[in-house]
Amino acid sequence: MKDNPYIPIPVRLKRTEIESDDKTLRTLDFTLCDENQAFDFMPGQFCQLSILGKGEAPFGIASSPSEKGFLRFTVNRVGGVTTALHYLKEGAVIGMRGPLGNYYPVEKFKGQNLVIIGGGFAFTTLRSLVLYIFANRKHFNDITIIYGARRPGLLLYQNELTEWEKRDDIKLFLTIDEKVPGWDKKVGFVPVVIGEVAPKPKDTWAVVCGPPIMIKFTLLRLFELGFSAERIYTSLERRMKCGIGKCGRCNIGSKYVCVDGPVFSLAELQKLPEQY
Repeated sequence: MKDNPYIPIPVRLKRTEIESDDKTLRTLDFTLCDENQAFDFMPGQFCQLSILGKGEAPFGIASSPSEKGFLRFTVNRVGGVTTALHYLKEGAVIGMRGPLGNYYPVEKFKGQNLVIIGGGFAFTTLRSLVLYIFANRKHFNDITIIYGARRPGLLLYQNELTEWEKRDDIKLFLTIDEKVPGWDKKVGFVPVVIGEVAPKPKDTWAVVCGPPIMIKFTLLRLFELGFSAERIYTSLERRMKCGIGKCGRCNIGSKYVCVDGPVFSLAELQKLPEQY
């Protein structure tokens, strides 16, 4: 990031791809306009993307530090800024501030088992984490990935998921809410599948990202399996606003999500007002 956190750095759109069958999710790969500029980040951090005349919005970084030459963001088209991002043409230049916030505590995870649980569009920063682990696989023990969406066409990064299924050093479980023709994998809500997979809590960390209702019931299921609040991490990225703790709109109790987070352990969140 530049010395002045208010000033965006220019990035150029390198590649764009529709991710979902309803075309509301689109992946954008950017490169820094200044090729000599360093940009170091870790899985779980986010950036603010800005388009002149449209505004600015926060997005989790979906690419991994192990991937070089681009920064990836997957954008859900829900408003003015996200719609403008969807209609960008390759070669367009926009502004970017970041990296912002903290990241998944990968040093704690080393030498341990890891259960990565995602739902729908919230798999973006989990992709970053998974690829970071793949690039440093020898430092981690058993890896279990559980990822669900309402239907197959809403699962992100499907070509990569196909490749992950071929790996013999992870366990990958994909699920959809209701059975559809041609689907031969898990069927059921993510918390139900967690119960079926039943990961063991001993020497295991859990990372959970998804819609609030999924997270709520996923946490209950993890507690039933014996996971402690200290060993469960999640991200409050959806509460991001200015990104640098100035506007106060992400404040929860004594915490500013964009400065103290967005990644928190459940033990930390349990100390905050329930509004999170």
